[in-house]
Amino acid sequence: MAGSLLWLSWLLVSLLSVYLLDLLAHFRRQLPPGPLPLPLIGSLHLLGVQPHRSLASLAKTYGSLMSIRLGTVTTVVVSSPEVAREFLQKHDAVFAHRFTPDTVVDHARNSTSWLPPGRRWRALRKIMATELFAPHRLDALQPLREEKVAELVDHVTRLAHKGAAVDIGRVAFTTSLNLISRTIFSHDLTSLDDHDASKGFRQLITDIMEVAGTPNLSDFFPALAAADLQGWRRRLAGLFARLHQLFDAEVDHRRLHGHDAGEHAGKGKDDLLDVLLRLAARDDDDTAGLDGDTLRSLFTDLFTAGSDTSSITIEWAMAELLQNPLLMAKACDELTRVIGERKRIDESEIEQLPYLQAIVKETFRLHPPAPFLLPRKANTTIRIMGYTIPKDSLEEQSALAVEIWSSSHLVQDVESALECP
Repeated sequence: MAGSLLWLSWLLVSLLSVYLLDLLAHFRRQLPPGPLPLPLIGSLHLLGVQPHRSLASLAKTYGSLMSIRLGTVTTVVVSSPEVAREFLQKHDAVFAHRFTPDTVVDHARNSTSWLPPGRRWRALRKIMATELFAPHRLDALQPLREEKVAELVDHVTRLAHKGAAVDIGRVAFTTSLNLISRTIFSHDLTSLDDHDASKGFRQLITDIMEVAGTPNLSDFFPALAAADLQGWRRRLAGLFARLHQLFDAEVDHRRLHGHDAGEHAGKGKDDLLDVLLRLAARDDDDTAGLDGDTLRSLFTDLFTAGSDTSSITIEWAMAELLQNPLLMAKACDELTRVIGERKRIDESEIEQLPYLQAIVKETFRLHPPAPFLLPRKANTTIRIMGYTIPKDSLEEQSALAVEIWSSSHLVQDVESALECP
């Protein structure tokens, strides 16, 4: 019995010594200020069900640049625009690499959102910049955007005449989804009148975003990542598989029948899928290895980022306007003054709607589609604003988190900020 107590005492003393030495090393490294970490878990106990709120509260104590130990990972948290510019503009080359969450590791190998800077990343970015986001490409898509907006207006008008309710989130998501689908595949994936299909696809995208953003023990304790203790990686892989089945069917059909077959007949111009398949057939350095996995990841990025974020913003904007009838009236007056009795608005007329533009910007400020930017990591140890930002390595994992939600609420007082989720 006495021997057991002696061994237990030595164990406790050893653990306490290791903890104190770790704290001493923590202070000597001159990290940004932050809460003292507990043994093993660090400061995980300080993160609630809404981590962005918890970190915003901690930032009031430790400042807009702080460090917090989450499990075994040292995380530097930025929560003001000024500090974010210091990291992402002045020192952008150091923080160009992503800290990849365990759930998206497989997807990240071929995703422009997660790939590290390099030849393949630059080639994929070049393809997107020239074949999708170039000014002449966006101008060519203007008739399609106007068509989809007109369909949305007609659908809402029909429901209004019937006195039926409008599910703003669903119709906004369906419109965004079909706009992306027509751009890539030349046909709609669903319709505004098909409630079940659009809701099912929206739920799939929502589940993907939620699982990818859920706190995961594998990210806080990378040594345990292989075990996938919470099963989040397996669940996200299953959700991605459902999405990839749809993409594979589109690609296989196009390779077999070409663009001028079936529902694509007579539409003439190449869509993004045609361009990508043509580039993939070239098989040179400029194609960035456009194999099946790369196409799936690329389409996944476009559909998840393009459909979900747009519909969320529209839904929040309408919710805010419905809660503020005077603002709704001012927006309607501006629209009436510019477009009169017409049902459609030309994109060139948007510049004449400064109040509506202000509503959109304020919605982004109050309700950013995501509370954090994608996490980053330093590729070398660097001194910024008098503090040491450690390099991410196998010996010591570290990450950079840029919190948008806290930054966007700095101009508000605390009470009004807490009203926004």
